[in-house]
Amino acid sequence: MKRIVLLGGGHSHVEVLRRFGVAPVAGVELVLVSPNRWTPYSGMLPGLVAGHYTFEDTHIDLERVARFAGARFRPTIATGLDPTARTVTCADGATLEFDFISLDVGSMPANAGIPGAGAHTLGVKPVDAFLRAWAALVERARVGALKRAVVVGGGAAGIEMTLGMQHRIAAATGRRDAVAWQLVTDVDVLLPAHSEKVRRIFRRILTEREVEVHLSSRVSRVEPGAVFAASGYHVAGDVILWATGAAASPRFATSGLAVDDRGFIAVDATLRSISHPNVFATGDCATIVGHPRPKSGVYAVRQGPPLAQNLRAAVEGRPLVRHIPQARSLALISTGDRYAVASRDGWAFEGGWVWRWKDWIDRRFMRRYAAL
Repeated sequence: MKRIVLLGGGHSHVEVLRRFGVAPVAGVELVLVSPNRWTPYSGMLPGLVAGHYTFEDTHIDLERVARFAGARFRPTIATGLDPTARTVTCADGATLEFDFISLDVGSMPANAGIPGAGAHTLGVKPVDAFLRAWAALVERARVGALKRAVVVGGGAAGIEMTLGMQHRIAAATGRRDAVAWQLVTDVDVLLPAHSEKVRRIFRRILTEREVEVHLSSRVSRVEPGAVFAASGYHVAGDVILWATGAAASPRFATSGLAVDDRGFIAVDATLRSISHPNVFATGDCATIVGHPRPKSGVYAVRQGPPLAQNLRAAVEGRPLVRHIPQARSLALISTGDRYAVASRDGWAFEGGWVWRWKDWIDRRFMRRYAAL
């Protein structure tokens, strides 16, 4: 019997479990280690925050998917990984030996080295902690105890979350101006990974929604109720939300795994560690050497099928397949209400029909794991 440990319940691993359930591999034991039974689908998180979806609409039941795959589900976190000894230690006291291990554990908020950022901000990740805090923030706004909010991050995540939160609080209070919203980013343009057409659309929308934008404002420190920019001025808020890019867990490097220059696990085109052939990694926690891509759920979703194929091939001693992620992907960016913007290469489209298209894609993805 060979054991594969799946560390983390990310988008790639749920597809691995589904495929092993559809076509089991004789002589293989699957073990899923994740602290939460319910894993969120990142594409629907802004819609959940905005109030368009329920928790059940946007979360996959890992215990159910693991059961379908015939896998053991351990609801705990890993506290240590020794890829050479092929062991992983867990917070529940267990030590699991493995023949192969795959990591799909996501990323951390990119706030290391910024004094006060960890203590005085609310990160969008981990999602379960954010959602608990978000429910309390909506109630604070409803009773008039939340007047100003600051969001740090000028990428798609920061903008989607800003507009989604604004929409939900406006619905809860009956007033769009119940909370004053400010967006802070260290770059000189919003959405730097997108075209000027997309940026123009969102400049218009943010202006219409009265979101104040602070460009070229690298946060140097955070104090209770305010973020301070390196240039000297500060932006005050009753709550400060952190929605910047992804950062790697420092545990990757200390485990002995090869990492890239940002600390993410370095894998080859087969999604296997370049230093330990018994270790695979996908999603935000990994970088394909020679083919780096943005830390986005769309890439993790597409890595699921080749990861499942390669884990199966590894235990059977067959050659692995290569997966080169596409250089450009379609982005569907929501605007809080049931409206969205489609972005790819140099073009952009917007409208309610784009949101309905995105909604159809997202619900189709979720049905794959709800109808096992």
